[in-house]
Formats: sequence, C-alpha cells, structure tokens
Amino acid sequence: MTDPSDIPAAPATPESAGAAGAAPGKRRPQQRKQVLLRLDPAVHDALARWAGDELRSANAQIEFLLRRALKEAGRLPGEVGPLPRRGRPPGDPGTGSPSA
Repeated sequence: MTDPSDIPAAPATPESAGAAGAAPGKRRPQQRKQVLLRLDPAVHDALARWAGDELRSANAQIEFLLRRALKEAGRLPGEVGPLPRRGRPPGDPGTGSPSA
C-alpha cells in the first residue's frame, strides 16, 4: 500500500500551478480534475454498456457526454482542449512496427 506522504500534492489553486522554477512563458500541463459521482446502479450499468459499445471506458463516456451537452447548450468554454486520446499509439510505418 502506498504511503499518502509519498504522493506529491497537486496545486491547490490555478495561481500556484505556475510553480517557481518553471520557464517563463511556458505553461505547465493542467491537472485533470477528479470528481466523485454517485449513480443509480441501473444508470451506471446502462452507461457502462453504452461506453463498451463506443469502445470507451465509463469515465471517458461520461466526459464525452458532458462535453457534448455543454457544447449543445453553448456553455463549453473556448479554451477547452480536445478529449485526451487513450490506448496504444499507432505503429510507426517507418520502423516496421505493427499497428494492430
């Protein structure tokens, strides 16, 4: 089991995210936020099945659906980046690495 004191603390505020020692003019990658979400078991099962059909995790499906709902409502901030790509990167055709 990991000792909690061994885990580095995340920045508490956006202001503290630009920690000392960072190169001027360069932004550190944003930390992804964690949210505890309580769901009805039937809703979770339906979501997990839908995510599986789309070849996504349940977490990725929730983020996909939230982003789509925010966009349709005109509430998605302009600075939001694309969804992170998950899984194995494609093989490099120049090295002969298999892509499957």
